[in-house]
Amino acid sequence: MSTAARPAVFLDRDGTINVERDYLDDPSEVELIPGAAEAIRELNVAGFPVVVVTNQSGIARGMFDESRLAEITRRLDELLAARGAKILASYYCPHHPDYGGERYQRVCDCRKPGSGMLEQAAREHGLDLSASWIIGDSLRDLEAGAAVGAHGILVATGKGAEQYAAARARGEAPEDFAADLGAAVRLVLGRT
Repeated sequence: MSTAARPAVFLDRDGTINVERDYLDDPSEVELIPGAAEAIRELNVAGFPVVVVTNQSGIARGMFDESRLAEITRRLDELLAARGAKILASYYCPHHPDYGGERYQRVCDCRKPGSGMLEQAAREHGLDLSASWIIGDSLRDLEAGAAVGAHGILVATGKGAEQYAAARARGEAPEDFAADLGAAVRLVLGRT
């Protein structure tokens, strides 16, 4: 088996893979965005490791705990697996600079736009960050990717359309903007 680093596709979770719900705290409310599982399956078939990187400040805010987040992650994995899609690994940041007391209140490098989750995944799975992609519905997703040289695509689902419009009004629209995860994956596969 080769030990050479390989490119990956990093995905934000809420608003990119599953329907955006403010502080999703119930596994029964996990709902895939139409076409998301099929898009992830396309990446799997193309040989891309798919890694989820998600800010989960609801933990710091006391809305749910890490065991509940693990249940939500398992549910998402089940829904994807039922459609033939697989996530290599999921990483989350439970921190927030203003909430969480001693355990979770901090400025950290894992909370996007920080790149800590991507760097951890690269170390643990032999990933080449500068040849990788990050897809999300927030500009902070793209900023996290840019910090490590990854290519970013903003999707219109979730908060993405609003984020794109605001960035465009400032003259700072991201180069790549796609209707949804499926369209973003077609961009990735068309350029690799």
